[in-house]
Amino acid sequence: MSKQSKSSEVIPDYYVAIGASAGGLEAIEKFFSNMPDDSGLSFIVIQHLSPDYKSLMVELLSKHTKMPVHRAEDGVLIEKNNVYLIPPKHNLTIFHGKLLLSDRGSRISLNLPIDIFFNSLAIDQGEKSVGIVLSGTGSDGTRGVKSIKEANGVVIAQSEETAQFDAMPKNAIMSGSVDMVLAPEEMPESLLSYIKNPYVAKVKRAGSQSTVDKLLAMVREKTKVDFTHYKPSTILRRIERRIAVNKLDSLDEYLDMLEQSPNEVTLLYKDVLIGVTSFFRDKESYEYLKTKVIPEIINNNNGIEDIRVWTSGCSTGEEAYSLAILFYDCIQDLNLRRKVKIFATDIDEDAILIASNGQYHESIVGDVPSSYLTRYFTKQDNTYIISRNIREMVVFAKHNLIKDPPFTKMDLISCRNLLIYFQPVLQKKALEMFSFSLNMGGYLFLGSSEATGEVSENYEVVENKHKIFKSVNRTRRISSDHDLRVMHEPVHSNRYFRASGRDQTSYYGYGDEKIYDKLLRAVTSQSESAIIVVNDQLDIIHLFGDVATYIDLPIGKMNSDISKLAKRELAIPLSTGVQRVLKKNEDTIYTNIIIKENGQSRNVKMTIKQLFNKNGNHIILAIIIEKEREKIIGKRVTEADDYDVGKEVQQRIIDLEQELQFTKENLQATIEELETSNEELQATNEELLASNEELQSTNEELQSVNEELFTVNSEHQDKIFELTELNNDLDNLLNSTQIGTLFLDENLCIRKFTPMVTKVMNIMESDKGRPMTDLTHKMVDIDILALVRRVYIESKSLEIETRDVDGNWYFVRILPYQIGPSIFSGVVVTFIEINDVKAVSKELDKQKFMRDLTDEEVKIGHWDWNIKTDEIVWINVAPVFGLKEGEFGGTYDDFLKIVHPEDKEKVKNAVRNSLENSEKYSLEHRIVTKNGDVRWVHEFGQVKYGKGKEAVRMMGVVRDITDKVSISDELEDKLMFLESLNSAAPIGIGMVKDRVFTYVNPYLEGMTGYTSEELIGKKSSIVYPSKKEYERVGKAKYKQIDNEGKGCVDTKWKCKDGSIIYVTLSSVPLDADDLSKGVVFTLSPR
Repeated sequence: MSKQSKSSEVIPDYYVAIGASAGGLEAIEKFFSNMPDDSGLSFIVIQHLSPDYKSLMVELLSKHTKMPVHRAEDGVLIEKNNVYLIPPKHNLTIFHGKLLLSDRGSRISLNLPIDIFFNSLAIDQGEKSVGIVLSGTGSDGTRGVKSIKEANGVVIAQSEETAQFDAMPKNAIMSGSVDMVLAPEEMPESLLSYIKNPYVAKVKRAGSQSTVDKLLAMVREKTKVDFTHYKPSTILRRIERRIAVNKLDSLDEYLDMLEQSPNEVTLLYKDVLIGVTSFFRDKESYEYLKTKVIPEIINNNNGIEDIRVWTSGCSTGEEAYSLAILFYDCIQDLNLRRKVKIFATDIDEDAILIASNGQYHESIVGDVPSSYLTRYFTKQDNTYIISRNIREMVVFAKHNLIKDPPFTKMDLISCRNLLIYFQPVLQKKALEMFSFSLNMGGYLFLGSSEATGEVSENYEVVENKHKIFKSVNRTRRISSDHDLRVMHEPVHSNRYFRASGRDQTSYYGYGDEKIYDKLLRAVTSQSESAIIVVNDQLDIIHLFGDVATYIDLPIGKMNSDISKLAKRELAIPLSTGVQRVLKKNEDTIYTNIIIKENGQSRNVKMTIKQLFNKNGNHIILAIIIEKEREKIIGKRVTEADDYDVGKEVQQRIIDLEQELQFTKENLQATIEELETSNEELQATNEELLASNEELQSTNEELQSVNEELFTVNSEHQDKIFELTELNNDLDNLLNSTQIGTLFLDENLCIRKFTPMVTKVMNIMESDKGRPMTDLTHKMVDIDILALVRRVYIESKSLEIETRDVDGNWYFVRILPYQIGPSIFSGVVVTFIEINDVKAVSKELDKQKFMRDLTDEEVKIGHWDWNIKTDEIVWINVAPVFGLKEGEFGGTYDDFLKIVHPEDKEKVKNAVRNSLENSEKYSLEHRIVTKNGDVRWVHEFGQVKYGKGKEAVRMMGVVRDITDKVSISDELEDKLMFLESLNSAAPIGIGMVKDRVFTYVNPYLEGMTGYTSEELIGKKSSIVYPSKKEYERVGKAKYKQIDNEGKGCVDTKWKCKDGSIIYVTLSSVPLDADDLSKGVVFTLSPR
């Protein structure tokens, strides 16, 4: 098999990264206990490990899975059905399916190994990546799951109620990137179900376009966002993910689910938005902005007008704050005074809320340079809060880039990684809007995979690598396809732009909109005009043409009232004209209105028309502003009025002065009343302030004391728990040991006792606190009270064995109760029943007596040799060696002195061999007694070893075998005699057992022609000519043996060559009482 094919066989279907911290071990064990060992997945476990201790995770986890568990090594290829564990002191990443280790080092900033691996996994494996966040404190993993989600991977978090520490999974869930929230034991089944889903497995793709359109229509109806012109591949991928997560099999099933579950519509909407961002994402690009672009923008600003920045698709605000930090930092470095206003917009209202709070998890330390983190963030618990001076630079608002009007006069627009999800038609719309919004020379900052496309003629490439462009051709008129409507959805905070709050559809329907579009396009196509459509409350409904010249979008709260947004020169004629139209129901035209544009004065014409929708029940006004070709001064135009400020507003000024005078009189009276009340309130306020300061001071003191008390209380609670646990342990220990224990105080009064004490003393629970002198006991032969007093006075322990009146034996130990060095406070008395010990001791004494008696009878002695000290202890050996007690030395050399000279080398070799080869020592040799007699002994011994397999002792026995050797010699002589006689006798001799030959002599071999090898082990029937003769002889022989103790039968045998010989068979049993032991026979011719 080739290396390539072998490699493909081990490549995992998916890479499952598991992040866990405190409390995560139990969750990991539950996960792997339920995960099959042939899933085809690989598992990489990332934990927060102490760098100072050896991890036992390999051993622990191996008990819960049959898959091989490895400690990750640098460069190892990840294989399926294997588990890899991060080693201590390292961070782990993945590159081309191989694990890479990096030294964690001594980083000052927070180390987030889970985020580090999750991020690298998302980059390396994309949609084959799976991130699982289990129990733990902090927020490690929160950034990483966003990366996995952006890469189309799947993210699972442990449910908060099953986590011992829920911070990590909770933060991951709050990020909005989690697909499934489950208990650890439920995760394997759900994960495998997701992976095997036909949509995830690419077995099939989402169904018909009509079904997808219905689905997108449901999303638009609920969220007011139309994803029709998003890239189909992105939409389909997200739909397929939701189908798989919900364990469905078809798009139709998912459509049914959406109809029944509005929450799923929201989840799909969030999934499609993919709100993934981070501080200073693509650090090199931000570094270029910092050094090249931002200083130029600041230096080109005159210090009068604000520097205006728009970050579109800001998600949760990290990008907007990153730009704010760079601008603020650069202004400080240049020592200039400039005001920067950053408009940060996104379509996701939840993301805007998070951005407005300006509070982020501590995981941002991996993205924000430490210098910025110190200067522009405040640490609070496990989060960082953006500083106030940076927060005030940014205005957050919900904004639909395609539907809502763009901002104007921008010096920098940042729209990163948003256009990549649009189809070309939407990309073009967005880029034209940016061109319209940017000042000439303004900068556009796009994502790394984005470009200016069809509107590239409006931009100059500044740095293609970092996707930074400069506006060189500002779009003056946006085509009608750019449906630029003012925001109409409600807002949630005074930080957002304020809208009118009315439902825009109440003014015109879809059909009316087309009519207005045609009308307004017809007007604007003939001249350089701007059209502003408003309702009767002067709230903007629609904009067309170059409106940026005539209105100013405010900084801060958004107001859709045109009279507040129009330039100062247009405000009075506009409000006056509108009032005239509403009052007289006729169109109004003003000419010769002078405005300033780019430092020059020019004349414009304003036409205000009254329109109605086709239902005729709502008033709509169209304000048309056109640039006049020639300046007209003081000349009346047909159906138009020259605008004269003095003439038009004189009457209105008189009316306002009268109203102002009345108001002033009322105001003066009110002021006088308020001044009186204010003096009283001021005095009261001063008293309250003084009281408040005292209360504040007291509160601070109480708070400090409370914190101290809380700390002390916590310590006491811990100590109480420890003492309670210790007391329970001691009670259980004392009760389980079956030892009677009596505790006496310094006055020898009873403090505590265990139930066993009642067997030896007449004591009850109610006797606690009474002096010991009031009690009686069952002990005999001892005065226990006197012994207790003696121990208490002398502070020395005492031990004694005694009996009670029932004959039970006890071992009594009396000890002083020590509470410190040389400090005693009472006495402890223990009673240990030793009946069994006494019985065993008695039995041992008996056995020792019998052993000594036996040793003396059979002449056996015992020895114990301490090899290190060369000391030998001899027991009952003197009689064996023919010595008296005390006559035998106590060393190995002393022993060798009595060994027979011819046997000394044999003894030394045997001892050496036993020590070197760990073999048992067994040897027969001779000794020479003190009076010169030679004796034979048999020694048997065994070596004992200490640590390191070093021989420390040899123990054994020695037995006098002189008599045995003598008898053996006599038997050997007799046996030699019998052997000679047997070989020389002219008669056949043999032995049978159960009628099977066990021995034949040479003469018998010669008679029959058989060798001993051919007969021994064979039935004796082999030598009989017939079975009948064999049975006859047997019956006769054994009958004679039974009656007479021996047998003699005439018979005939068949020789090997077939000849017949006639013989007399004489038999004698070896044991007359047990014929099974065998029979000896002789065979002689007759």
